Amino acid sequence: QKQLVESGGDLVQPGGSLRLSCSASGFDFQYYAINWFRQAPGKEREGVVCIGPNFDIKYYTDSVKDRFTISRDNANSTAYLQMNNLKPEDTAVYVCATDFAYYCTGFGNDWGRGTQVTVSS
Repeated sequence: QKQLVESGGDLVQPGGSLRLSCSASGFDFQYYAINWFRQAPGKEREGVVCIGPNFDIKYYTDSVKDRFTISRDNANSTAYLQMNNLKPEDTAVYVCATDFAYYCTGFGNDWGRGTQVTVSS
């Protein structure tokens, strides 16, 4: 059974940084594209960024392109989201998910439960 567990969320001041982790188990991680999504209070869930099995990267949200970096460690079945220069509008629950396909489409298939990121002074 596929399982994804996020960690690393926290309360941080504007301009701060966080690194989120998405630890996977129950499947061969190296062959799957991994997405990060986020859902802010009162808003719909949105795709943030995806990394494919060949390390290609696709951003779905323009506002994070210069601040967020996705990476993966196949040996440890973990994906990361490095978030720099955080802004209050980045406040959301961040969730990782396998992609529906074996490349980045932006459609999640298996989901974690999420980790809360709050950006506030």
